[in-house]
Formats: sequence, C-alpha cells, structure tokens
Amino acid sequence: MIAQATGFAILAALSPTALLVMTVFLGSERPRETALAYVAGAMIMTVLMAVTVLLVLRGLNLNQPREHSPRYGLRLGLGVIALATAVVLLRRGVPQPGGPEQQKHGLIGRLTARPRPGVAFAAGLILFLPSATFVAAVQVIATSDASKGATAVALIIVVAISALIVWAPLIGYLARPDDTVRLLRQANGWLRVHGRTITVYGLLIGGIALIINGALGVASS
Repeated sequence: MIAQATGFAILAALSPTALLVMTVFLGSERPRETALAYVAGAMIMTVLMAVTVLLVLRGLNLNQPREHSPRYGLRLGLGVIALATAVVLLRRGVPQPGGPEQQKHGLIGRLTARPRPGVAFAAGLILFLPSATFVAAVQVIATSDASKGATAVALIIVVAISALIVWAPLIGYLARPDDTVRLLRQANGWLRVHGRTITVYGLLIGGIALIINGALGVASS
C-alpha cells in the first residue's frame, strides 16, 4: 500500500511551476518570510486535501471488500482525468519560456509580480490544489484495510513527498542560501524549457497506471 501510494505521490510532486515560484520568492526582499509563507500555504492545502479525501472515501466505505467495483472504478476514473489533462496540455503546445507577456499576464506572473508573505501563502494554496495523481495516492491509502497507525504513517509520507518540491528548497536555503539560490536558478533555466514535458509525462504515466489497475480490478469483480 505504502509503495503504491508513494509512487503516485512522486508523480504528484512533479511541479516545475511550484519550483519556479519558489525561486522567485527566495530572490525577493524578504526571502525567508516569503518562502516560509509559501511552504505554509502549500502544506496546509496538501494536508487539508489529504485528510478530506481520506475521510470522504472512508465515509463511503470504499475500504470494505464488498466495495471492490466502486473502488477500482474510482481509480479508473482518476486515470481518465489524468490522461485528459495530459492531452489538454499537449494540445496547448509549448509556450516560449520566460517570455515577458507570459510572465506579465499569467496567473503565476500575477502571484509573483510583488512577492510578499501574504501573496506567497495564497500562491501555496492555489498551486497545491489536489491533482489526479495526488488524489490517487490518497485513495490507495483510503481504500486499503490498513490499521489506523499504518494509515497515518502512509498519509504523512504522501503529504511530505507531494510538497517536497517546496519544502526541500527552503531547507536548503536556510542551510546554504547562496548555493541553493544558484542551483535553483540553474535548474529553472532547464525547467522553463522542459517543465511542460515533465508534467505531461508524469500525468501520462500516472493515468496509464491508474487505468490499467482500475480496469483489471473492475474486470475481476
């Protein structure tokens, strides 16, 4: 259960946009406060959504053996959503990285135009709204028959991995600020070119895995 949930959490953590935003905040006038507010928003949203999805699915008794078909039907549906999202991203094409109009008019451009702790907190909440792969990670836990202790440990692991892209750079910055900022800027140069590709492949892998798992489960019911 933990291994499968961890795999989906890793796919959920593939967020080039979240890392780009962290780089902007760490280069602001108040880098520590702004980045910490960003991480706080991201963690609050991640924890809130993880607990909500867990409680909803457990409330529907999808962890019970008799709910075999609905459980795998949910996974199949999440896989379709992930694949549909990947197709939408592919059809939009690849924008010119770092273009001034993109930075000025996009949502991320507006969130990072004037980096402040309050804005950073809101950015964390918005950027860490749950994706299909994140919901898939939590549903693996929610639909298992694991004990309360094992469920709590698995949920903590999923939350930590899903938000890794923001809390790890913050820890790095607090330990070695100059080196961390330099590495992030170098990484972001590459991510501006390949970030969409990474996101699409993550959605494709997660979607295909969920569709296969869901379809096999439904067929065996």
